[in-house]
Amino acid sequence: MLTMAEALAQMLAAARPVADIVTVPTLEANGRVLAEAQVSGMNVPGQDNTQMDGYAVRAADCISGHAVLKVSQRIPAGHVGQPLQAGTAARIFTGALIPQGADAVVMQEQCEVSGADGDTVIIRHTPKAGEWIRRAGEDITSGSTILPAGARLRSQELGLAASVGLATLPVRRKLRVAVFFTGDELTMPGEPLAPGAIYNSNRFTLRALLENLGCEITDFGIVPDTLDATRAVLRDCASGHDLIITSGGVSVGEEDHVKPAVEAEGRLTMWQIAIKPGKPLAFGEVGQAAFVGLPGNPVSSFITFLMFVRPFILRLQGVQGTVAPRAFTMRADFNLPKADRRNEFLRARINAGGGLEPFRNQSSGVLTSTVWGDGVIDNPPNRTIAEGDLVRFIPFSELMY
Repeated sequence: MLTMAEALAQMLAAARPVADIVTVPTLEANGRVLAEAQVSGMNVPGQDNTQMDGYAVRAADCISGHAVLKVSQRIPAGHVGQPLQAGTAARIFTGALIPQGADAVVMQEQCEVSGADGDTVIIRHTPKAGEWIRRAGEDITSGSTILPAGARLRSQELGLAASVGLATLPVRRKLRVAVFFTGDELTMPGEPLAPGAIYNSNRFTLRALLENLGCEITDFGIVPDTLDATRAVLRDCASGHDLIITSGGVSVGEEDHVKPAVEAEGRLTMWQIAIKPGKPLAFGEVGQAAFVGLPGNPVSSFITFLMFVRPFILRLQGVQGTVAPRAFTMRADFNLPKADRRNEFLRARINAGGGLEPFRNQSSGVLTSTVWGDGVIDNPPNRTIAEGDLVRFIPFSELMY
């Protein structure tokens, strides 16, 4: 069996990013992968402006710490003031442009309005030049690259693109993923449950995970447990899709038809990984489509998707740089005296003391553990855990998108 690192490296090396580029409105680019680096054509801010409501002044006029200045003008955001004359102040509001001649802003809490018409202000502060002024270009300079090619666009990236006036963005087209599920025992929720049947939870879990990653999904449903039926649907899936994902049928039983079907219609380059849960993970290709066969047990399917399929999909989408989730070193508040020869992924929760406690039942069929837990402990092969040990923890929040 391959180690987790060997299997993941093999999958990522085989990933062929989609080549097609489409232009989409920036408002609709959330979750997409940027195809070309974006360069700003402007400074941000475009001109010096104020960070505070207050008074724009010449610092030299306020050395006394008790300067009395005539209020010569009022400058709201979006308006351009007149040049500031010596011995005067301008009432100014957050975001407004600094008038020519002013070199500092004094916040209104440090000022006192006086005079019959409120046309005089007492500056009870000695400002330094540049105080409370945002300088032109201090965030972004014209000609600088603001977003690299291969970036996965989140709310932050979209806001940054909009801040330099980018109304559209070039992105990779959506990844086309075909999915199907095997097992004569599978029944859809809402249908009567016959003796020996189970509801097809994997269909819901995997489709949601793919939607989180922005994939375009074609669901071929539940396929009968026969070799001919499995081969036929694989041929359909291979047409017009970048990736085929199945759940179930990749083990070694007589009713497990996915593995021989893929070998007949394409090829398998990897099968069985030294991880727990999730050993029967298959990888290969059918036609021009990559193929990943996930285990049928619900937790095994969930974990192998997160650890293998998610980074593979990110590579197919054109994401550059690391596709590994962030992991955190945390304290184990439990004992695991029996080591496993495989890499274990223990569903765990962060307790009130900031340590980790595992779900009581780590069976691959106990889907409750994935809802109860905050993430997984990535425990290397042949390692026991004693209370107080530091372990590697990957939150689910790092794995869903």
